[in-house]
This record gives sequence, structure tokens and C-alpha cells, in this order.
Amino acid sequence: MLRRHLLASLAMLPLSFAVSAFSPMASAASVTEVLLPPWGTLPKGMTDRLASQTGVTLDTQTLGWDQILTKVATSMIAGSPPADTTEVDWSWVGQFGAANWYQPLNDAVDAATLADIPTAKFFMFDGKLLAVPYANDFRVLIYNRDHLSRAGISAAPTTPDQLLADAKAIKAKNITRYPIALPLSATEGSATAWYLLTKVFGGELFNDKLEPQFVKPDSAGYRAMAFEVEALKQGLISPAATGLKDVEVQELFKKGDASFDLAGWAGNVAVYSDPAKSQVAEHVAAALMLTTTGTARTIGLPEAMGIPTTAKNPAGAKTFINWFIKPENQIESYTTLGNLPTRTSVLKQLNSEGKLKSGDVILQQASLVDPLFKQGTPVWYPQFTSAVSSALNQAAKGELSVAQAVAQIAEQAKSAMQP
Repeated sequence: MLRRHLLASLAMLPLSFAVSAFSPMASAASVTEVLLPPWGTLPKGMTDRLASQTGVTLDTQTLGWDQILTKVATSMIAGSPPADTTEVDWSWVGQFGAANWYQPLNDAVDAATLADIPTAKFFMFDGKLLAVPYANDFRVLIYNRDHLSRAGISAAPTTPDQLLADAKAIKAKNITRYPIALPLSATEGSATAWYLLTKVFGGELFNDKLEPQFVKPDSAGYRAMAFEVEALKQGLISPAATGLKDVEVQELFKKGDASFDLAGWAGNVAVYSDPAKSQVAEHVAAALMLTTTGTARTIGLPEAMGIPTTAKNPAGAKTFINWFIKPENQIESYTTLGNLPTRTSVLKQLNSEGKLKSGDVILQQASLVDPLFKQGTPVWYPQFTSAVSSALNQAAKGELSVAQAVAQIAEQAKSAMQP
């Protein structure tokens, strides 16, 4: 079953980057090869400091999220190292753990540090810590204060109905044409937004027996998808969203073309507030996630660094990982790359120093993060999320009704679970 899931996962991803090579200097013992996305790729000042403090020189390869998964999978199936340290997304844990592709890091990081990183539990598989979180990705509601003020709105919305009402008021005053920024393309970012909204509407995707809980019209998942489709029909979400990834939708907010980043990355509050990166920097604020129950639940989608079992320089990789999660380096990663620190103590320090944008909201929301799968990310997650993104996109385009879309997702989820 595991091999079927791995091959199916590969079939969903582009293979054009699967054979990318590191530079020849990577054979040197002091060099540690790293494979990370753009937001994990350190600026020269940090890599120079790493080398001077630890003797470890990084040979960095930067690829997109899905391209990293392709490279890791193809390399590990072939028995070769993708790198000494690689990105490990929360959603890959089931696959990587079942395949025994990553070295356990339980003893590589001291217990006190791990206790300071709550999202480390997302990367446990069979009692083994497969990776150490470096980016504390959970979702908050990010909004443009100026847009709300000009529409006569005094506070951020707290419920889905209030959000729709506020968006209509903003649109009616021609402040912006499409107030809600939300991806609806056939991509992972669209799927995770639906997962988030399922929490907003007070439900779960699956019960304890992993039975789909989103098919009935009164279920949270059904209502969440209906909410998205209706907001699109009402002209509150740009029709272009059916072809935009999450990072492309974020550009709409940064340009002032949207009033609400509904599935906002918590770390992006800092990015949006940077005048060098955003045209609306002085107007950005964060609020607790919307709710229909009174509790502002959200999802955590943390990213981590792990060491493949085929790594050529695991010692250098461990040194790098421990260096990267030191408080001062988490802070610099936050200020330069927008990676929200994973250490609770660092978040509190930044907030006390007035350096954490919307800090009180961020800290409060961090305490309300729910895992997507209480049992841990299953090995069949890639097939499930592919089914979600495809069906959601079809519903947004009017090719499927909401009822047909959720039924299709449930059917494909059950199929993916079969041995």
C-alpha cells in the first residue's frame, strides 16, 4: 500500500526538477547540503554567521514546495540523498515515516528546546521525531484597516456572515472590486483554505474512525465549501481566483486589491507590514479567525527540517538545524523571511519588545491551533488533498455542485484508504 501511495503522489507532481544537482563543492566534509523552499533559504548574512560560529558551510538548493516533495521521493526511492537537510512539511509525515526515509531526531535536539516548540508534535511518527519545525505556519484573518474604515466598519468581522456583510459594504463603496482574497485553483493552498473553513464552521473532516464528515448539507465541511462558492458568485472573490495559487492571491492583498486575506499565514502579517514588500504596509492588521461557535479555531500547517537516512553529512545537518532554531536566528528568519518563530518563548519575547506585528492576536491564535488529523497525517493524505483541490476547483467553476463535489471527495478519500 505504501508504494502505491508514494507512486501516486509522484504522479501528481512535476518531475522536471527531480534530477537537479548540487554544486561540486558539496562533497567537502565541512559542507552541508540543504534543500528548502524560498522562505527557508537563508540570506548571505545568516549563512556567513553560521559558518563562522559552527564551521558549517551551506550548499543551498531552493525549489518550490511540490518540487521538493518530488525530489525527495525520487531520490529516496533510488537510494540516493536528496540533500543532508530537507524541507519536511507537516503533510508529508505519514508518507516519510512509513517509508523510514528520515532519521529520528528525538536525541538531536535537547528536551527543553523541543518543549518550547509545540508544533514538534506534528512531526512525530511512531514515537519518532522526523523533523524540527522552523516555520510556525498557522492561519489568522488579515485585513486592511483603511478599507474597513472607509466603509464605515469599526472592527474586524468575527463570523462568516459578518465577513460577507463587510465585504459587500466595501464593494458597494467601490473601495475594491473583490474584497476577499482566497485561492480556488486546483492546488494545495485552496484545499487547506477549505480545511480551515471547516474548522471555522465548527466541524472536522473525519471522525475517530476516519469516516468523512463533510458530505451532509448541515455539516461544517459542506457549509464551508458552499460559503466559498457563494462568495465567488456574489463577486466578493475575484473570478481569477480559480486559477491562482495562495502565494498569487496574497499579491492581491499586498497591492490593495483585496481587503481580507481570509486564510492568512500568520507570518505574513510581518511581510504585509513591510513597506519594501507591500503597498498597504501601514494599514495591515490581524484578527482572530472567524467562528460560528465562539471559539476562533484555526489549523496549523508548520514546516520543518529533517535529515534523510541517505544524508552524506548528518552531523553537519544536525549542527545546522540546532543553530537555525536558536532564538536569535528564529528572530532574524522572521524579520528577513517572514517565518513566524516556532518557539513560544521567542514569540513572547518579540511581543514584549513590540516587534511582533499584531502580537497579542498572534499569541492568542497560536493557543487555538488544531491539528487537521488528530491521529497524525495519514499516508494517503496526498491522494485526499488532490481530490479536494480538484473538486473544489470544479465547484468554483460551476462544473460540479457543492453536493457533487463533497461526494466526489468522500469517494476518493475512501478509495485512497484501501490497502
